[in-house]
Amino acid sequence: MIQVHYFTFNGFQENTYILSDDTKECVIIDPGCYSNEEQQELAAYIDEKGLKPVKLLNTHCHIDHVLGNSFVANKYNVGLEMHEKDLPTLHATPEYGHLYGFNIDKSPEPTTLLKEGDKVKFGNSELDVVFAPGHSAGHIVFIDHQEKCIIGGDVLFYGSIGRTDLPGGDYDTLINSIKTKLLTLTDDFKVYSGHGQPTTIGFERANNPFLK
Repeated sequence: MIQVHYFTFNGFQENTYILSDDTKECVIIDPGCYSNEEQQELAAYIDEKGLKPVKLLNTHCHIDHVLGNSFVANKYNVGLEMHEKDLPTLHATPEYGHLYGFNIDKSPEPTTLLKEGDKVKFGNSELDVVFAPGHSAGHIVFIDHQEKCIIGGDVLFYGSIGRTDLPGGDYDTLINSIKTKLLTLTDDFKVYSGHGQPTTIGFERANNPFLK
């Protein structure tokens, strides 16, 4: 069984996820830890639980989701895994980071390029990779069908959706991704979003004003 733990980091209030199972192997998804205090909070949780990070995953590469990429990759000697279409976004972050007040280390280059249909395996667990563009050109989500949970990045939020006014964003593409990749799942799937509180497919199907 996968355990999901998340932290809310940096000025964008981004959710960073650690997924682990009973083998103690874990994956770190979208590390937004920027300050030394945030980095130490992440590391302290991993130490306290006796976890072994084996993968670094990005749902997408907007700056708030990759601020801790370099820290995680270097501290735990793990390679970055992401979608190829978000490489331009990843490469641009050091150049525009200062506009948001961030002086960030350059992210490592990916060691694995994920695509629709791939599976991310760690311990006894497995996540399906689903391509869901619209918020960014190369956005992916990770789905555990056995536990019925989704690590969804900035695709679908509680009562809202990801913004589409950033480079690589497109409103119609995002709505299509939500309807064809997420709303095809059953109502009891839990959605862990890149910002804000978790939600469920059923709640968003019934209540999200963008999906009417």
